[in-house]
Amino acid sequence: MLAHGPTAVAVGSCALALHGVRGLPASIVPEVALPSTHPRRVRDGIRVRQFREVEAERFGSRAVSALVPALAQSVPELPRDNAIAVLDDVLFRGLLTGQSLDEVRQRVLGRRGSSRCAEWWDLVDPGAESPLETFARLQCIDAGVAPDRLQVEIRDDDGRFLGRGDLGWQLGGDRWLIAEIDGREFHETPDAVLHDRRRQNALLATGRVELLRFTSADIAARTVIPTAIRAALTRRPTMP
Repeated sequence: MLAHGPTAVAVGSCALALHGVRGLPASIVPEVALPSTHPRRVRDGIRVRQFREVEAERFGSRAVSALVPALAQSVPELPRDNAIAVLDDVLFRGLLTGQSLDEVRQRVLGRRGSSRCAEWWDLVDPGAESPLETFARLQCIDAGVAPDRLQVEIRDDDGRFLGRGDLGWQLGGDRWLIAEIDGREFHETPDAVLHDRRRQNALLATGRVELLRFTSADIAARTVIPTAIRAALTRRPTMP
């Protein structure tokens, strides 16, 4: 926006970044929209786009595409996992409703790249509390070990809430295999480590939970999580 002056509007993934949406790739191409009468000068690797109409909101002294059109602009162009993580995030945090998601989907139709994301919409799940959880879930789906539920509540025999598991696979009866996806910002402080340890002990003490923990490094490896899940499901005991 600084490079192209006061009429430039941040659009696509750049607009999502300014809206604070999580799940985008670590590196995105700067892109702005300019009025149709403005010369389309490409400079410094900035992508200049022109739309018939840009639904913009104020961002300080500048303008940024509104959330719904920004999603419609970016989803067909993002890698699958990032596109789904972005949609999961805006739904989980209440930035977007299910009705608005349908509007995004309709706006994507006919755009370049819309056919490649036709099957992505059914993979969107507002239960994912973080992009890491979305990435782990998608890896498991691709490997044929899709979780049965997200945010599984575990309670003791008296009904007291003990914790909520990120991804869950039913093992029969009321037993669960739980996969926890540990993000650095929430799980590496001393207080967080202590809380996680107590919570893990409480879950395991029920005798109804098998718990596996993973980090972003495991997600980056892509096969670590589904391999561990498949092994755990294969060795599960047969319930009477």
